Amino acid sequence: MPATTYTFTHTFMHTVTRSVLQTPFAKFAQAAALFSIALTMSGAHAIEEPDYTVVQKTEVFEVRKYAPYLVAEVLVPGPASEAGSQGFSLLGGYIFGKNKGERKLEMTAPVTQTPVEPPAPVKLDMTAPVTQAAAPGGFLVQFVMPKGYTLATLPEPLDARVKLREVPGKSVAVIRFSGSWSQNLYNEKLELLKTALATANIATQGEPVSSRYNSPFSLPFMRRNEIWLNLR
Repeated sequence: MPATTYTFTHTFMHTVTRSVLQTPFAKFAQAAALFSIALTMSGAHAIEEPDYTVVQKTEVFEVRKYAPYLVAEVLVPGPASEAGSQGFSLLGGYIFGKNKGERKLEMTAPVTQTPVEPPAPVKLDMTAPVTQAAAPGGFLVQFVMPKGYTLATLPEPLDARVKLREVPGKSVAVIRFSGSWSQNLYNEKLELLKTALATANIATQGEPVSSRYNSPFSLPFMRRNEIWLNLR
């Protein structure tokens, strides 16, 4: 399941002026830059996604069955239009090294066990999508963790607000579209998805999940945007 990757050079960080850094836009710009650089660091290959199989496909939506996967997540206050940038700042920091490094223990003979020297922080590969959903107390923003890790081996976040957990296997109905991340377009596509599912007599549960696969600096017509609804 290939996904398009986008590059964003480190020179961006040097071209942002002091005046911009002092504006309310600064936090979003810095978070977006982190996301873009993460995509660059992942290389020219397709961005890794959680494993899934498509079990039904229509002109409007498809039903996917996802295997369990790991996420780093954070609960942010919002509102919805700001939740993504709030989450990017915290989760981007985690994957860029604000963590306690790999969890490894060194064995000594014959029956003792001692920790190794404090490990260096680990930089994790960027995966997709980045998801956002309404939750009690705000909005839950998630980064999918790279395959090959377990909850026992993922580096521990330095920021207590960043939580690690396994998302159980699940079935979701998905509508895919390109374009901006505006609330109007989101509402339009969500209503289209709900109507199509009702017509197909498919029941859903929980809050809709906004899933984004591209850098905030990517051209809107080239973006892969999705809305997921969990099935009962």
